Amino acid sequence: MNLDCPAPRHEDDRVLLGHGAGGRLSAELLGSVVLPALGAPDGPLEDAALLPGHPELVVSTDSFVVSPLFFPGGDIGSLAVHGTVNDLAMRGGMPVSLTLSLVLEEGLPLSDLRTVLESVGKAASGADVPVVTGDTKVVERGAVDRMFLTTTGIGRRLPFMRPTAAGARPGDAILLSGPIGLHGTAVLSTREGLGFETDIASDSRPLHRLVRALAPLAGHVHALRDPTRGGLAAALNEIARDSRVGTEIDEARLPVPAPVAAACDLLGLDPLQVANEGCFVAYVAACAADPALAALRALPEGREATRIGAVVPDHPGRVVLRTLVGARRVIDMPLGEQLPRIC
Repeated sequence: MNLDCPAPRHEDDRVLLGHGAGGRLSAELLGSVVLPALGAPDGPLEDAALLPGHPELVVSTDSFVVSPLFFPGGDIGSLAVHGTVNDLAMRGGMPVSLTLSLVLEEGLPLSDLRTVLESVGKAASGADVPVVTGDTKVVERGAVDRMFLTTTGIGRRLPFMRPTAAGARPGDAILLSGPIGLHGTAVLSTREGLGFETDIASDSRPLHRLVRALAPLAGHVHALRDPTRGGLAAALNEIARDSRVGTEIDEARLPVPAPVAAACDLLGLDPLQVANEGCFVAYVAACAADPALAALRALPEGREATRIGAVVPDHPGRVVLRTLVGARRVIDMPLGEQLPRIC
Protein backbone atom coordinates (compact mmCIF):
# COMPACT_ATOMS: atom_id res chain seq x y z
CA MET A 1 0.00 0.00 0.00
CA ASN A 2 1.26 3.48 -0.90
CA LEU A 3 0.44 5.65 2.10
CA ASP A 4 1.77 8.77 0.37
CA CYS A 5 -0.75 8.65 -2.46
CA PRO A 6 -2.88 11.86 -2.32
CA ALA A 7 -6.07 10.18 -3.56
CA PRO A 8 -7.35 6.62 -3.92
CA ARG A 9 -6.25 4.87 -7.10
CA HIS A 10 -8.34 2.21 -8.80
CA GLU A 11 -8.33 0.54 -12.17
CA ASP A 12 -11.60 2.32 -12.90
CA ASP A 13 -10.41 5.84 -11.90
CA ARG A 14 -12.89 8.59 -12.55
CA VAL A 15 -12.72 12.34 -12.89
CA LEU A 16 -13.13 13.97 -9.46
CA LEU A 17 -14.28 17.48 -8.56
CA GLY A 18 -10.76 18.06 -7.28
CA HIS A 19 -9.34 17.57 -10.76
CA GLY A 20 -10.79 20.98 -11.62
CA ALA A 21 -9.62 22.76 -8.48
CA GLY A 22 -6.29 24.14 -9.67
CA GLY A 23 -4.25 22.13 -7.16
CA ARG A 24 -2.24 18.91 -7.18
CA LEU A 25 -5.06 16.82 -8.63
CA SER A 26 -5.42 19.29 -11.50
CA ALA A 27 -1.70 19.05 -12.19
CA GLU A 28 -1.91 15.24 -12.16
CA LEU A 29 -4.79 15.26 -14.64
CA LEU A 30 -2.97 17.63 -16.98
CA GLY A 31 0.32 15.78 -16.73
CA SER A 32 -1.03 12.25 -17.10
CA VAL A 33 -4.00 12.68 -19.45
CA VAL A 34 -4.46 16.06 -21.12
CA LEU A 35 -0.99 17.22 -22.15
CA PRO A 36 0.31 13.84 -23.43
CA ALA A 37 -2.77 13.43 -25.62
CA LEU A 38 -2.33 16.89 -27.14
CA GLY A 39 1.42 16.63 -27.62
CA ALA A 40 1.85 19.86 -25.68
CA PRO A 41 5.43 21.19 -25.42
CA ASP A 42 7.30 21.13 -22.14
CA GLY A 43 7.40 24.33 -20.13
CA PRO A 44 5.45 26.24 -17.50
CA LEU A 45 1.66 26.19 -17.67
CA GLU A 46 0.80 29.85 -18.14
CA ASP A 47 -2.50 31.72 -17.79
CA ALA A 48 -2.30 32.59 -21.50
CA ALA A 49 -0.19 31.37 -24.43
CA LEU A 50 1.76 33.22 -27.11
CA LEU A 51 0.30 32.78 -30.57
CA PRO A 52 2.76 30.87 -32.80
CA GLY A 53 4.39 33.26 -35.24
CA HIS A 54 2.92 36.27 -33.45
CA PRO A 55 4.76 36.66 -30.12
CA GLU A 56 3.14 40.04 -29.54
CA LEU A 57 -0.27 38.32 -29.24
CA VAL A 58 -1.55 36.13 -26.42
CA VAL A 59 -4.60 33.88 -26.26
CA SER A 60 -6.51 32.33 -23.37
CA THR A 61 -9.69 30.28 -23.06
CA ASP A 62 -11.72 29.46 -19.96
CA SER A 63 -15.02 27.84 -19.00
CA PHE A 64 -17.24 29.06 -16.18
CA VAL A 65 -19.59 26.79 -14.21
CA VAL A 66 -20.10 28.85 -11.04
CA SER A 67 -23.04 27.99 -8.81
CA PRO A 68 -25.12 30.02 -8.12
CA LEU A 69 -25.24 32.09 -11.29
CA PHE A 70 -25.69 35.31 -9.29
CA PHE A 71 -23.73 36.26 -6.16
CA PRO A 72 -22.79 39.45 -4.28
CA GLY A 73 -20.36 41.42 -6.42
CA GLY A 74 -21.03 39.67 -9.71
CA ASP A 75 -22.52 36.84 -11.71
CA ILE A 76 -21.40 34.21 -14.20
CA GLY A 77 -21.46 36.75 -17.04
CA SER A 78 -19.16 39.39 -15.58
CA LEU A 79 -17.01 36.63 -14.09
CA ALA A 80 -16.44 35.12 -17.55
CA VAL A 81 -15.27 38.43 -18.99
CA HIS A 82 -13.09 39.36 -16.05
CA GLY A 83 -11.53 35.91 -15.78
CA THR A 84 -10.41 35.85 -19.40
CA VAL A 85 -9.24 39.48 -19.45
CA ASN A 86 -7.20 38.78 -16.33
CA ASP A 87 -5.56 35.67 -17.76
CA LEU A 88 -4.39 37.74 -20.74
CA ALA A 89 -3.10 40.44 -18.39
CA MET A 90 -0.99 37.93 -16.46
CA ARG A 91 1.14 37.58 -19.60
CA GLY A 92 1.27 41.35 -20.06
CA GLY A 93 -1.57 41.34 -22.62
CA MET A 94 -4.18 44.05 -23.05
CA PRO A 95 -7.51 42.61 -24.31
CA VAL A 96 -8.30 43.00 -28.02
CA SER A 97 -11.34 40.73 -28.48
CA LEU A 98 -13.41 38.03 -26.81
CA THR A 99 -15.55 35.12 -27.94
CA LEU A 100 -18.49 33.78 -25.95
CA SER A 101 -19.99 30.28 -26.01
CA LEU A 102 -23.21 29.42 -24.16
CA VAL A 103 -24.42 25.97 -23.09
CA LEU A 104 -27.96 26.37 -21.78
CA GLU A 105 -30.21 23.92 -19.97
CA GLU A 106 -33.70 23.41 -21.31
CA GLY A 107 -36.11 25.30 -19.05
CA LEU A 108 -33.71 28.11 -18.11
CA PRO A 109 -35.77 31.30 -17.60
CA LEU A 110 -35.12 33.76 -20.42
CA SER A 111 -35.01 36.50 -17.79
CA ASP A 112 -31.89 34.88 -16.29
CA LEU A 113 -30.30 34.59 -19.73
CA ARG A 114 -31.01 38.24 -20.51
CA THR A 115 -29.56 39.34 -17.18
CA VAL A 116 -26.38 37.34 -17.69
CA LEU A 117 -25.90 38.56 -21.25
CA GLU A 118 -26.44 42.16 -20.19
CA SER A 119 -23.79 41.60 -17.53
CA VAL A 120 -21.40 40.21 -20.16
CA GLY A 121 -21.98 43.30 -22.30
CA LYS A 122 -21.47 45.69 -19.40
CA ALA A 123 -18.29 43.94 -18.22
CA ALA A 124 -16.85 43.81 -21.74
CA SER A 125 -17.60 47.49 -22.27
CA GLY A 126 -16.00 48.30 -18.93
CA ALA A 127 -12.86 46.43 -19.98
CA ASP A 128 -12.83 48.11 -23.42
CA VAL A 129 -12.98 44.76 -25.24
CA PRO A 130 -15.61 43.70 -27.80
CA VAL A 131 -17.28 40.29 -27.92
CA VAL A 132 -16.78 39.49 -31.61
CA THR A 133 -18.20 35.98 -32.07
CA GLY A 134 -19.71 33.05 -30.21
CA ASP A 135 -22.00 30.04 -30.18
CA THR A 136 -25.12 28.84 -28.37
CA LYS A 137 -26.19 25.28 -27.57
CA VAL A 138 -29.23 24.03 -25.63
CA VAL A 139 -29.17 20.61 -23.94
CA GLU A 140 -31.84 18.52 -22.27
CA ARG A 141 -33.07 19.37 -18.80
CA GLY A 142 -30.57 18.03 -16.26
CA ALA A 143 -27.65 17.75 -18.71
CA VAL A 144 -26.03 20.91 -17.29
CA ASP A 145 -26.73 23.09 -14.27
CA ARG A 146 -28.71 25.95 -15.87
CA MET A 147 -25.89 27.66 -17.79
CA PHE A 148 -22.19 27.19 -18.59
CA LEU A 149 -20.12 29.85 -20.37
CA THR A 150 -16.83 29.58 -22.26
CA THR A 151 -14.82 32.62 -23.29
CA THR A 152 -11.69 32.97 -25.39
CA GLY A 153 -9.65 36.14 -25.41
CA ILE A 154 -6.99 37.60 -27.67
CA GLY A 155 -4.62 40.18 -26.22
CA ARG A 156 -1.69 42.31 -27.38
CA ARG A 157 1.33 42.38 -25.09
CA LEU A 158 2.60 45.64 -23.70
CA PRO A 159 6.06 46.61 -25.00
CA PHE A 160 8.86 44.90 -23.06
CA MET A 161 6.35 43.30 -20.66
CA ARG A 162 7.28 39.61 -20.58
CA PRO A 163 6.07 38.08 -17.29
CA THR A 164 6.19 34.31 -17.06
CA ALA A 165 5.63 31.74 -14.32
CA ALA A 166 9.26 30.68 -14.82
CA GLY A 167 10.60 34.22 -14.44
CA ALA A 168 10.86 34.75 -10.66
CA ARG A 169 14.41 35.37 -9.42
CA PRO A 170 16.09 35.28 -5.99
CA GLY A 171 15.76 38.69 -4.37
CA ASP A 172 12.46 39.54 -6.06
CA ALA A 173 9.84 41.26 -3.95
CA ILE A 174 6.40 39.58 -3.94
CA LEU A 175 3.51 42.03 -4.17
CA LEU A 176 -0.22 41.40 -3.86
CA SER A 177 -2.59 43.86 -5.53
CA GLY A 178 -5.48 43.47 -3.09
CA PRO A 179 -7.19 41.44 -0.34
CA ILE A 180 -7.72 37.70 -0.66
CA GLY A 181 -10.59 35.28 -0.05
CA LEU A 182 -13.52 37.49 -1.05
CA HIS A 183 -14.77 35.67 -4.14
CA GLY A 184 -14.79 32.12 -2.81
CA THR A 185 -16.42 33.01 0.51
CA ALA A 186 -19.05 35.23 -1.19
CA VAL A 187 -20.05 32.44 -3.59
CA LEU A 188 -20.13 29.77 -0.90
CA SER A 189 -22.13 31.91 1.51
CA THR A 190 -24.73 32.66 -1.16
CA ARG A 191 -24.95 29.04 -2.25
CA GLU A 192 -25.36 27.67 1.25
CA GLY A 193 -27.32 30.57 2.78
CA LEU A 194 -24.71 31.16 5.47
CA GLY A 195 -25.45 34.86 5.92
CA PHE A 196 -21.96 36.17 5.21
CA GLU A 197 -23.14 37.63 1.91
CA THR A 198 -24.25 40.75 3.79
CA ASP A 199 -20.60 41.44 4.68
CA ILE A 200 -18.67 39.83 1.80
CA ALA A 201 -18.87 40.54 -1.93
CA SER A 202 -16.82 38.97 -4.69
CA ASP A 203 -13.78 40.95 -5.83
CA SER A 204 -14.48 40.05 -9.49
CA ARG A 205 -13.03 42.83 -11.69
CA PRO A 206 -10.63 43.34 -14.59
CA LEU A 207 -6.95 43.67 -13.73
CA HIS A 208 -5.41 44.76 -17.03
CA ARG A 209 -5.27 48.43 -16.04
CA LEU A 210 -3.19 47.55 -12.98
CA VAL A 211 -0.83 45.57 -15.19
CA ARG A 212 -0.64 48.50 -17.61
CA ALA A 213 0.31 50.73 -14.67
CA LEU A 214 3.39 48.52 -14.21
CA ALA A 215 4.46 48.99 -17.86
CA PRO A 216 7.10 51.66 -17.07
CA LEU A 217 8.76 49.01 -14.88
CA ALA A 218 8.34 46.26 -17.48
CA GLY A 219 11.92 45.00 -17.34
CA HIS A 220 11.63 44.52 -13.58
CA VAL A 221 8.30 42.64 -13.65
CA HIS A 222 9.27 38.97 -13.76
CA ALA A 223 6.08 37.02 -12.99
CA LEU A 224 2.35 37.68 -12.59
CA ARG A 225 -0.40 35.29 -11.54
CA ASP A 226 -4.01 35.81 -10.46
CA PRO A 227 -4.81 33.42 -7.60
CA THR A 228 -8.14 32.01 -8.77
CA ARG A 229 -8.72 28.26 -8.27
CA GLY A 230 -6.50 27.05 -5.45
CA GLY A 231 -6.10 30.59 -4.14
CA LEU A 232 -2.86 32.33 -3.25
CA ALA A 233 -1.34 29.04 -2.06
CA ALA A 234 -1.63 27.50 -5.54
CA ALA A 235 -0.35 30.61 -7.33
CA LEU A 236 2.75 30.90 -5.13
CA ASN A 237 3.51 27.18 -5.42
CA GLU A 238 3.14 27.22 -9.21
CA ILE A 239 5.64 30.06 -9.59
CA ALA A 240 8.04 28.53 -7.05
CA ARG A 241 7.90 25.24 -8.97
CA ASP A 242 8.23 26.68 -12.47
CA SER A 243 10.92 29.22 -11.52
CA ARG A 244 12.76 26.73 -9.26
CA VAL A 245 13.04 29.29 -6.48
CA GLY A 246 12.22 29.45 -2.80
CA THR A 247 9.46 31.72 -1.53
CA GLU A 248 8.88 33.25 1.88
CA ILE A 249 5.79 35.26 2.79
CA ASP A 250 4.82 37.04 6.00
CA GLU A 251 1.49 36.14 7.59
CA ALA A 252 1.28 39.58 9.25
CA ARG A 253 1.27 41.22 5.80
CA LEU A 254 -1.44 39.07 4.21
CA PRO A 255 -4.54 41.21 3.52
CA VAL A 256 -7.35 38.95 4.74
CA PRO A 257 -10.54 41.00 5.39
CA ALA A 258 -12.06 40.41 8.82
CA PRO A 259 -15.36 38.96 7.46
CA VAL A 260 -13.37 36.53 5.29
CA ALA A 261 -11.26 35.48 8.27
CA ALA A 262 -14.41 34.93 10.33
CA ALA A 263 -16.07 32.88 7.60
CA CYS A 264 -12.97 30.75 7.10
CA ASP A 265 -12.64 30.15 10.85
CA LEU A 266 -16.25 29.04 11.06
CA LEU A 267 -16.07 26.77 8.01
CA GLY A 268 -12.58 25.37 8.60
CA LEU A 269 -11.18 26.91 5.41
CA ASP A 270 -7.71 28.27 4.75
CA PRO A 271 -7.99 31.78 3.23
CA LEU A 272 -4.75 31.09 1.35
CA GLN A 273 -6.61 28.40 -0.61
CA VAL A 274 -9.83 30.33 -1.26
CA ALA A 275 -10.36 31.57 -4.83
CA ASN A 276 -10.03 35.21 -5.83
CA GLU A 277 -11.13 37.01 -8.99
CA GLY A 278 -9.86 40.55 -8.53
CA CYS A 279 -6.25 40.51 -7.38
CA PHE A 280 -2.89 39.27 -8.60
CA VAL A 281 0.53 38.45 -7.24
CA ALA A 282 3.54 40.14 -8.84
CA TYR A 283 7.20 39.20 -8.61
CA VAL A 284 9.32 42.29 -9.24
CA ALA A 285 12.97 43.17 -8.78
CA ALA A 286 13.57 44.49 -5.25
CA CYS A 287 14.71 47.87 -6.61
CA ALA A 288 11.31 48.29 -8.30
CA ALA A 289 9.12 47.22 -5.38
CA ASP A 290 8.33 50.70 -4.06
CA PRO A 291 7.62 52.25 -7.51
CA ALA A 292 5.48 49.22 -8.38
CA LEU A 293 3.43 49.56 -5.18
CA ALA A 294 2.98 53.28 -5.83
CA ALA A 295 1.78 52.56 -9.37
CA LEU A 296 -0.73 49.96 -8.16
CA ARG A 297 -2.02 52.08 -5.29
CA ALA A 298 -2.63 55.00 -7.65
CA LEU A 299 -5.60 53.10 -9.15
CA PRO A 300 -8.80 52.36 -7.17
CA GLU A 301 -8.53 48.60 -7.75
CA GLY A 302 -4.98 48.59 -6.39
CA ARG A 303 -5.30 50.90 -3.41
CA GLU A 304 -4.73 48.02 -0.96
CA ALA A 305 -1.67 46.63 -2.75
CA THR A 306 1.00 45.41 -0.36
CA ARG A 307 4.33 43.58 -0.21
CA ILE A 308 3.85 40.12 1.27
CA GLY A 309 7.27 38.48 0.93
CA ALA A 310 10.32 37.75 -1.18
CA VAL A 311 12.03 35.15 -3.32
CA VAL A 312 14.90 33.51 -1.44
CA PRO A 313 17.83 31.31 -2.52
CA ASP A 314 16.86 28.57 -0.06
CA HIS A 315 14.41 25.65 -0.43
CA PRO A 316 13.76 25.96 -4.20
CA GLY A 317 10.23 24.98 -5.17
CA ARG A 318 8.93 25.52 -1.63
CA VAL A 319 6.68 28.23 -0.20
CA VAL A 320 7.26 29.06 3.47
CA LEU A 321 5.03 31.22 5.67
CA ARG A 322 6.47 33.23 8.56
CA THR A 323 3.67 33.01 11.12
CA LEU A 324 2.50 35.68 13.55
CA VAL A 325 4.45 34.02 16.36
CA GLY A 326 7.69 33.88 14.39
CA ALA A 327 7.59 30.22 13.40
CA ARG A 328 7.80 28.94 9.83
CA ARG A 329 5.50 26.49 8.10
CA VAL A 330 5.42 25.14 4.58
CA ILE A 331 2.48 26.17 2.41
CA ASP A 332 1.74 23.18 0.19
CA MET A 333 -0.02 23.12 -3.14
CA PRO A 334 -3.70 22.45 -2.37
CA LEU A 335 -4.70 18.87 -3.09
CA GLY A 336 -8.18 19.36 -4.45
CA GLU A 337 -11.27 21.50 -4.07
CA GLN A 338 -12.08 23.38 -0.87
CA LEU A 339 -15.01 25.08 -2.58
CA PRO A 340 -16.37 23.46 -5.75
CA ARG A 341 -18.08 25.41 -8.53
CA ILE A 342 -16.75 28.87 -7.60
CA CYS A 343 -15.69 29.90 -11.13
